[in-house]
Amino acid sequence: MADTRDPHRIRLTGTVPRVPRNVALRPDAETRAAMAAEIGVSAIRKLSLSGELRPIGNRDWELSAILGATVVQPCGVTLEPVTTRIDDPVERRFIAGYDSPQAAEQEMPGDVEDEPLTDMLDLSVVMAEALALAIPAFPRAEGVEPIDADATPPGAEPIRDEDTKPFAGLADALRKATDG
Repeated sequence: MADTRDPHRIRLTGTVPRVPRNVALRPDAETRAAMAAEIGVSAIRKLSLSGELRPIGNRDWELSAILGATVVQPCGVTLEPVTTRIDDPVERRFIAGYDSPQAAEQEMPGDVEDEPLTDMLDLSVVMAEALALAIPAFPRAEGVEPIDADATPPGAEPIRDEDTKPFAGLADALRKATDG
């Protein structure tokens, strides 16, 4: 059941009917502009989240949706505007009594993320998180080649790959030790 004051918020606990329901969220221009500022992109031209929220077992819920977005952000090299189209699946399971595994023990699941079940599901939060994870970190304008840069102090030699691999010369050293 959606909160009538806030249609993108859905109650997941209590006396809510446990039936599948379609979800759709299309933020207005003002909301998209605020979200663009929040995640650090120039503009979000289009944005939608649509799919299905369905019950699992007696208390849990699963969201299967598609995030659609057209995002404008500066090129990582030239700062020219780069437009990116995103159409990504969003899969979340909201689990009652969920206890997050320790980072060292956690095996990353495919594309489904388990989260604790809360009283209310805020689709705008799910949308913002999915969008922030989907946008390219270093977009490139069309035709821009990757930059090969060496950052060294004046007069210093650049670090070579061999210098960062301490065991790279071990075979040669062992061979010399057994031959000599």
